[in-house]
Amino acid sequence: MIIGGQAVLLHGEPRLTRDIDITLGVTVEKLDVVLKLAKGIGLNPLVDPETFTRKTMVLPCEDPQTGIRVDFIFSFSPYGQQASERSLSVKMGRSQVKFASAEDLIIHKIFSGRPRDLEDVKSVLIKNPKIDVDYIRKWLKEFEDATEEPLLVRFNTIVKESDPTSP
Repeated sequence: MIIGGQAVLLHGEPRLTRDIDITLGVTVEKLDVVLKLAKGIGLNPLVDPETFTRKTMVLPCEDPQTGIRVDFIFSFSPYGQQASERSLSVKMGRSQVKFASAEDLIIHKIFSGRPRDLEDVKSVLIKNPKIDVDYIRKWLKEFEDATEEPLLVRFNTIVKESDPTSP
């Protein structure tokens, strides 16, 4: 399932992004399979997969012809499963590509917390006024309890900033 900047192109405002973030819905135990598939389509790992990927749950690769980076994110959790089930299938050429729902994109972006990600959240909220904020808050609360990061405060601040009727 595509997350990150590419999903923002679908749900928010267009912006330049030179990477593709893909959450796989499998554990790092499938690293060998993913490496074989990545190499089969011409992607080169940017790190030592065994140490870096097993530690971070991310396999960063690059297409040497275009310089485009592709990050494969290993995750198999109840949230990840639900996000995958809620994903949108978008026809691209002759293929169907799964993208994170707007809500799940926001959850990923809030969790990341980088300034660019928080700006992306604002654009997604503005473009999708009927978004399911209860779903977002439910998962952010669970992640907040586990990480002690102020995820709900981060989200609620952006909701207020993106609401044109807010004083």
